[in-house]
Amino acid sequence: MPDQTSTALATEEVQNTQETMPASFAPERKETPAHRRYSVASIMDEDFTTNGHGDDDFSKMFESSLTSINENEIINGRIVAINEDEVSIDIGFKSEGVVPINEFTNASELKVGDEVEVFLENIEDSEGKMVLSRRRADFMRVWERINGAYDKQEILPAQILRRIKGGMVVNLLGIDAFLPGSQIDVRPVRDFDAWIGRMLDVRVVKINHPNENVVVSHKVLLEEQLNEQRQEILQKLEKGLVLEGQVKAIADFGAFIDLGGVDGLVHITDLSWGRVAHPSEIVKLDQKVKVVVLDFDEEKRRISLGMKQLTPHPWDTIGEKYEPGTKVSGKVVSLTDYGAFIEIEKGIEGLIHISEMSWTEHIKHPSQFVSMGQVVEAVVLTIDKQDKKLSLGMKQLEPDPWQELLQKYPVGSVHKGIVRNLTNFGVFVELEPGVDGLVHISDLSWTKKIRHPGEFVKKGEEIEVVILGIDLDQRRISLGHKQVRDNPWDQFADAYKVGIETEGRIVRIIEKGVIVELPEGVDAFVPTSQLSFAPVKNIADFFRVDELLPLKVIEFDKESKKIVLSAVEYLKDHGQDAIDTYNANHPVPGAQDYVANASGDASSFEEVSSDEGKSE
Repeated sequence: MPDQTSTALATEEVQNTQETMPASFAPERKETPAHRRYSVASIMDEDFTTNGHGDDDFSKMFESSLTSINENEIINGRIVAINEDEVSIDIGFKSEGVVPINEFTNASELKVGDEVEVFLENIEDSEGKMVLSRRRADFMRVWERINGAYDKQEILPAQILRRIKGGMVVNLLGIDAFLPGSQIDVRPVRDFDAWIGRMLDVRVVKINHPNENVVVSHKVLLEEQLNEQRQEILQKLEKGLVLEGQVKAIADFGAFIDLGGVDGLVHITDLSWGRVAHPSEIVKLDQKVKVVVLDFDEEKRRISLGMKQLTPHPWDTIGEKYEPGTKVSGKVVSLTDYGAFIEIEKGIEGLIHISEMSWTEHIKHPSQFVSMGQVVEAVVLTIDKQDKKLSLGMKQLEPDPWQELLQKYPVGSVHKGIVRNLTNFGVFVELEPGVDGLVHISDLSWTKKIRHPGEFVKKGEEIEVVILGIDLDQRRISLGHKQVRDNPWDQFADAYKVGIETEGRIVRIIEKGVIVELPEGVDAFVPTSQLSFAPVKNIADFFRVDELLPLKVIEFDKESKKIVLSAVEYLKDHGQDAIDTYNANHPVPGAQDYVANASGDASSFEEVSSDEGKSE
């Protein structure tokens, strides 16, 4: 028995889809009633004699026969004449009908006297002629056959003729029928032209009587055939079962496999042990593949399949192929901030950390050294089988140049370099391409108080440096610039011992005083309390950069490289005139109220009131 459910579903699918018969597919037909056959010729063959009744009886009987002939019916007639273009047919009416000879498929075999079926389209047209059609009669016979096949759900043969919008036109028992694209096969049809000319078994799933359109389906028959196979597969389905299937569809997330009426999904992560950007890299449409059942949801009928599980994991045998020191090559499959992942074979990836890319270059991102898809060579550094981690290195392919640096740059040797970078803590100087060293800010100058290296050097300048040390483990070179010259603080001990008078040029004003440059080029410090006889709240209001101050050394520390000076102490030793001149140049409020006594003793200064000062 036919599968009524499958046919009903196919009919519903056709009704719900836009793949219905186009309006222009078949000429519009008049609605026809049930068709009846009449053998008018046999009536005419009867021996109509008067039998005592006369012509009136014959006329009545003839008129009675005419009343049973209606338009839009199939009737039997007899050929009375044949010419080159037409066939005259007598159907027992008062006039004969004419049918074009090209409506007969066997025109060469026709002869006068043959009985034929014709369709009465019009008893009398505008010219008084009877309109008959052999082609229409043939169509109605086929239409009856198709309607019967639809009622009984019979299988009919059909040939695909051509492609139209939404599907195909097929020859069904001599008439055109519509085969929607979704009803051709259980799999999506990708090449419709490849189906043209093929013979298919179909089932009528929809009939449009007003327009005499027929919709058929081949898919419903295939589903019936697959139903038994599908049930058999579902009954024996279990995890670990290995099956063979065909790739039905490919999506970004995986491939759908037809297992014989049942579809399963191989997720992209289960196609291969290696990285897969898109499933089309591994499988192709219609390709036959072997898969293993990973999971099965019986309620939702979802089947999860795997392909990579049918092959051993590459890490199971990694120890047989690779060991530390092995030279390998692979493709860059991923870049991160800390390194590049290299696929040396499907399922085995190793990490080249940025620190393992170059002996000398400071690499901030692996993209400076490698690019996605690039094939590179590397050396195996470590293998962690338990966590499946592989460490690789690229710099190990070349000799370590740092081993030669000790000979090329011995400690204490002087070299010239280019300032490549400035930081808060120092200056990076390039000794040669790929070889940099650091001059700490404290090693820039013997005599200057430097807040930032930018005050002393500029990027791109060439400076002399001394190799202070090389750390091979940390790959660091310590450099010094001030060490190019001898330490001048041994000479400063005599030139700037306590009590020595000198002068200093203000180079910087700070919160607690001013920094001055002494004649020997060394920076020294004058505290705020030593700038004036009266307290100074805002130094910049009374003192300016580049101004020369008369000073006396009040503190000298060779070890900490510190010299402290005082303008106040200097003035105490030079009398009232020097004090007045100084105060006039630096009018700190209250400073003019301080005067020296006659003895000039530094400890015998006394305050004079403002009123007394005015009275004097």
